[in-house]
Amino acid sequence: MQCSRCGETHPHSGVQTVCVNCGGTLFARYELEGVKSALRRDELSRRAPTFWRYREVLPVVHDENIVSLGEGYTPLYPLMRLGERLGLKLLVKDDGVMPTGSFKARGQTTAVSKAKELGVRRVALASAGNAGGAMAAYAAKAGLEAYVFMPRDAPSVAKLECHVMGAHVYLVDGLINHAAAIVQRLRERYGWFDLSTLKEPYRVEGKKTMGYEVAEQLGWRLPDGWGHWARGHVEGVRGA
Repeated sequence: MQCSRCGETHPHSGVQTVCVNCGGTLFARYELEGVKSALRRDELSRRAPTFWRYREVLPVVHDENIVSLGEGYTPLYPLMRLGERLGLKLLVKDDGVMPTGSFKARGQTTAVSKAKELGVRRVALASAGNAGGAMAAYAAKAGLEAYVFMPRDAPSVAKLECHVMGAHVYLVDGLINHAAAIVQRLRERYGWFDLSTLKEPYRVEGKKTMGYEVAEQLGWRLPDGWGHWARGHVEGVRGA
């Protein structure tokens, strides 16, 4: 784990939140040369159609700790008429078919899986909707206690989803930042691990798989405008 702000490294074998030196967001780093030599494209094509097919560049060390509901590898659909009008080939990726109905499932499956692997028993976050529902679902699958703090005026369906999945739901008079402040203030007292955005390092690991999927679904030809960051990550798969 490496701080995205100051570069300080942190061990991946212990529970991490943000950088202990500067409070920056931690990113997982991988030995990409090893991945490149061990993994081939044709092997990927034989794996199950979930985003855990990219497990060599995901943070869970032992597969038995993966908490999955079959997420990922969502379809790409062409936008024919709009593309013709603009003179472009346009595609849209439909993460609405994810198990909890949004792309937030990507981040919560990796965050909850890693929390389980590290022995966390209680997770909490502030949410106005989709993230809370996704966390509640994956926490239920993992057997973890889940606590969701939501603005009182959050969508009713979001509150219901969290309740149905067994989470403890608390409604806050205020905005999501007020809900987040409560989690921050009480997490140590009640032993919660905070899965709120940018408060733990693993949600972004799930979200990045959207890029891997797009690259694979397009035959490893990157869309216009991806730049060097995406190209470097795709080239971690040998033969790219």
